[in-house]
Amino acid sequence: MSGGESGGGSAEAAVQAAALAALRGVVGLNGVYLAPPVKATPPYAELGDLLSGDWSVKDRAGRELRLLVTVRDAAESNARVQALVAAVCATIEGLPRDLDGWRVASVVLVRSRASGGPVGRWSGVVEYRVRVLAA
Repeated sequence: MSGGESGGGSAEAAVQAAALAALRGVVGLNGVYLAPPVKATPPYAELGDLLSGDWSVKDRAGRELRLLVTVRDAAESNARVQALVAAVCATIEGLPRDLDGWRVASVVLVRSRASGGPVGRWSGVVEYRVRVLAA
């Protein structure tokens, strides 16, 4: 198929749906959002926009995706945000390998960081490279 799509739809939609469903199971998060929420109770996570590039092989469409997750918290220390970032990492690394029309070839941590903002505000950011091939 052309345009990087397989029978199940786009790689971006398949990975985003799988990540969103998995992250909603992370204990301790009060929500997972696709954009900065208007109203949310910390701690919560934001699933950022996916960056996508071609990763096709001779006989199958493929995509290399960059998946960005930000955990936001309000607390006295960054201990909780660090624990939640670790849980988010484990969740992303445990994504199902068979998605809607796509097969995950690899999930690799690119970078992770935790930082403070205004007093009592913390954020942790993780970025993963997810490579998929059409099923």
